[in-house]
Amino acid sequence: MTPRRTVYLIARRELNAKLRTRSFVVSTVAALVVLAGFVLMQSTLFDDDHRDTVGLNGQAISVAGQLSDAARQMGMDVRTTEVTNLASGRESVASGELDALVSGAPAQLTVLVNRELDDELLGVLNGLVRQQVLRGQLAALEDLDPDVLDVDEVLRTVAAAHVEVRSLDAGSDPEHDQRLAIALIVVALLYLSLLLYGSMVAQGVVEEKSSRVVEMLLSTVRPWQLLSGKVLGLGLVGLVQLAVVGGVGLVLALVAKVLTFSGAAIGALAWGLVWYLLGYLLYATVFAAIGALVSRQEDVQSALMPVTVVLVAAFVLGFAVLARAPSGTTATVLSLLPPLSPILMPGRIALAAVPFWQVAVAVVLTVATIAALARLGGVIYQNSVLHMGTRVPVRDALRRRRHRMP
Repeated sequence: MTPRRTVYLIARRELNAKLRTRSFVVSTVAALVVLAGFVLMQSTLFDDDHRDTVGLNGQAISVAGQLSDAARQMGMDVRTTEVTNLASGRESVASGELDALVSGAPAQLTVLVNRELDDELLGVLNGLVRQQVLRGQLAALEDLDPDVLDVDEVLRTVAAAHVEVRSLDAGSDPEHDQRLAIALIVVALLYLSLLLYGSMVAQGVVEEKSSRVVEMLLSTVRPWQLLSGKVLGLGLVGLVQLAVVGGVGLVLALVAKVLTFSGAAIGALAWGLVWYLLGYLLYATVFAAIGALVSRQEDVQSALMPVTVVLVAAFVLGFAVLARAPSGTTATVLSLLPPLSPILMPGRIALAAVPFWQVAVAVVLTVATIAALARLGGVIYQNSVLHMGTRVPVRDALRRRRHRMP
């Protein structure tokens, strides 16, 4: 049997065994229920709190009734208020007290917003402007000869009418808040997945070692084949679970209109899966090697502590730098470091705060580190997996004479 075939069979065994376990099904369903509850809660809060407060100034005050009626027909909750002073109205928009400030003649309305105008409210205001323009056109045509009436010109004039939208913060990304939410969710999912399935690799190694199963397995396969198959199989289990949870969560968020744009969200999920694979391969071999150093499940957590600390640090730093300055020097440097890249880089990608060349550099550095750690971890695993009793020091594992397998 070829080595590649052997690795494939071991990986398939791990994949089938874990996918059919009750713990995998329960954890996946529980994650989906929690995610669905979170999306439903966000959707409910969004619907309950989605009331647009519109200030009207000058001649625009005359369209208050029409605005309320048109919004009600669209299923919107719009409250209008008169604003006598444009300067104070501008301050109210900046503070968030007003969602929009409308001024100008009814046929030439100007709307001032903080970042962006809600699409539905924009449609209602454009409809009001076009009604006013149409009335003006009809009034002007009353005195014209019907033979010279150009209906197409009237329709073009009405269709071209629209409100003028001005933004106080025109340079900001209107989708920043949603991008940040997606980035933080991706960071959290990657941290939990890497920690969970990395620890599962270590626990699996210790379980086989303590039960002497590994001795029977190594009588027919080489250590590197057993290690590669186990890492690959459990990694695919994590990829399946992450893809299912992330995909269902994305669909629920879009259906519930918690997310109003899909392109960036889908891209963030895709990059999240890519970086999960890179991060898992980076950490799994290390977890397996550390698992081979101990012989009891009770010793696994303490042995894994140094690697766990790195993952926790990446998670904490991810939240800190992404929320403050995702494009800053600190975020850039940290996201290029291979131990931190699998968590920080996908978050920066979700925020559209990283140029492609930095992504490419991070991928290359991570792949190179994976190759180095795989070689080092493979040596530790091969030299320690058959050792029973006390914990094997890393230095001794690197120097220990390799066991000869029949």
